[in-house]
Amino acid sequence: MKRSAMELAAIATAAVPGLSPVGFAALSDDAEDFDSALLIDAQKHRWRVRSPRHDEASMRLEAELSALRAFSAKVRASLPFALPSVAGTVRQGSLRTFVYKDLPGRVPSLDELVDEGSRLATALGQCMAAIHQIPDESVEIAGLPTYTADEVRQRKLNELDTAAATGKVPSRLLRRWEHAMEDVALWRFNAAVVHGDFDEEQIQISQSRISAVKGWTDLHVGDPADDFAWLSAIEDQNFSERVFAAYVEARGKSADPHIMRRAALAAEFALAQWLVKSLDSKDAERIAEAEEMLQELDRNIAEYGGQPLSVVEAPRPLSTPAPTPAASPAQPTPATERPVMVPKSSAPTINSSKVTALGGNSPAAAPAAGQDSSDSNGPESSTLDNSKEQSTAAPGLKDEGQKPADDSKTGTAAQETGNQAGSAAPDGAAPAKESSPSDTDGNDSAK
Repeated sequence: MKRSAMELAAIATAAVPGLSPVGFAALSDDAEDFDSALLIDAQKHRWRVRSPRHDEASMRLEAELSALRAFSAKVRASLPFALPSVAGTVRQGSLRTFVYKDLPGRVPSLDELVDEGSRLATALGQCMAAIHQIPDESVEIAGLPTYTADEVRQRKLNELDTAAATGKVPSRLLRRWEHAMEDVALWRFNAAVVHGDFDEEQIQISQSRISAVKGWTDLHVGDPADDFAWLSAIEDQNFSERVFAAYVEARGKSADPHIMRRAALAAEFALAQWLVKSLDSKDAERIAEAEEMLQELDRNIAEYGGQPLSVVEAPRPLSTPAPTPAASPAQPTPATERPVMVPKSSAPTINSSKVTALGGNSPAAAPAAGQDSSDSNGPESSTLDNSKEQSTAAPGLKDEGQKPADDSKTGTAAQETGNQAGSAAPDGAAPAKESSPSDTDGNDSAK
């Protein structure tokens, strides 16, 4: 059952003794998994409340708490941004609501990020590099998932098999993704600590710098490209390239050249992951939406080619020989393309407002382009201004309970040259956390 901002404010007073909210507003924060609100007390202090809507979301909040506790003082000091601090918790049945001290800065929209210009793009690249340089031990101590590069690739292949088995994913996309996942060269990278849910809603900015990073519910060791997939929603290719350039400069030799290709793959494949999750939930509306988005993506790639994913170009279909006029029995026709993993029995349609059509003359190395994300803020019944409105959560890349990213942010980049059906796009050049002294688990009033 969905909780209102007023209800969350009442719950917060039980989690943090002495807290007396005088204002509150609903927040857009993974609405399928959490009910969230921003509170303000009589001293003008701000508090953020996250209440899980189901057991899986509750486990993600518990994982975040474990991760924040595992970050040593040395790790915290090395990060150029503030981390969340848990002020208190309260248990209601099997679910636990968390109250955090609000972090400095404001949550930007995608357009605001681009408007800030190259200085913020550089800060973003350095921020992501700092996250990926966190020692793996911090994740291992917290008991969170760790995957090698090969394990990451195998997990993707397993998920592809699951998506293909639904019979609802266009065969062209299945072949395109399969070829990229089987391209061993694409998966030669050093596994690193990954935020796992990084996007514009998880950062706060102040004076063209990243002042805080939140949402550490999906922290793990894996493919650093996962944290770049959200850039596919930014249409300004130059901004994305500046982010990546700053990242490479900060990471040095630890940055592999194919991150943006795998990020583009992650952005596209998130639609198939969302379809599978929707089927599991038996939500007819979400299933239909996922099918529509996949079909639109398929048409866009057929027409414009899409962002190159593989390092090695996919084989092109063979020409079918002309029939002979002889009356002899017909001979078998040679195979004209790579076999599809699972025959497709249906033709999904797309919601074009969720996936932006590909087009234009962007260079091949550009990350996938997507649709706009809402960042408007509005109080539910409060004196508090500038809080994010609630929105529908959407697909994104997730491992081990990770949810998909907003479906308003999934897409593909423009590509001038189209490919033949069943072929991957031609190969192109890769494109160029108020520091809390410690994270403290607050009072659990249920205890």
